[in-house]
Amino acid sequence: MKVLLINGSPHVAGCTFTALSEVASQLGKHGIETRLVHIGNRPIQDCTACGACAKTGQCVFKDDAVNECIDLLKASDGLVVGSPVYFAGPVGQITSFLDRMFFMKSGAYAHKPAAAVVSCRRGGASASFDRLNKYFTIARMPVVSSQYWNSVHGNTPDEVRKDLEGMQTMRTLGENMAWMLATIAAGKAAGVPLPASEQRVQTNFIR
Repeated sequence: MKVLLINGSPHVAGCTFTALSEVASQLGKHGIETRLVHIGNRPIQDCTACGACAKTGQCVFKDDAVNECIDLLKASDGLVVGSPVYFAGPVGQITSFLDRMFFMKSGAYAHKPAAAVVSCRRGGASASFDRLNKYFTIARMPVVSSQYWNSVHGNTPDEVRKDLEGMQTMRTLGENMAWMLATIAAGKAAGVPLPASEQRVQTNFIR
């Protein structure tokens, strides 16, 4: 089994990386392969809703890792997205990244367990956590829980490692992700079908 981890922080080995690494380490104890992708520290092109990806399955903007992550997630069994907290929300680069990764492509991700991880110095963690989970719920991806909201606190990686509850929350998340992946695999082996999907209904609230 494989899990894709996306580091949305501009810092390649900072606080968010520290949290994601703890999740990855726990997954590794269960023999689950992980792939960590850092989105970089350059501006990420916003989604323009051009719709071209509906035909190709790929984004027309090709100067970042969005298309790579689309392919990696299709080939993975689960997803963990990490972000630092900026003004009580996820960093702008990761929301632009996920907008393009999920827009008109999320059908391929359905039923893959997913989780968000956020890192903050002090406040804004729960709002950022909630924002990231919206991508998963609209894509029919089961959201993996932990023992608390998936956040760590600290201004440096060393401070994050001293957040003992936060680090335990990351390990519990990895443990729960591993359990859910094993459960889904066992269900498939037993012939349990995926949930039925109705034809999509969209309603615009206009008169």
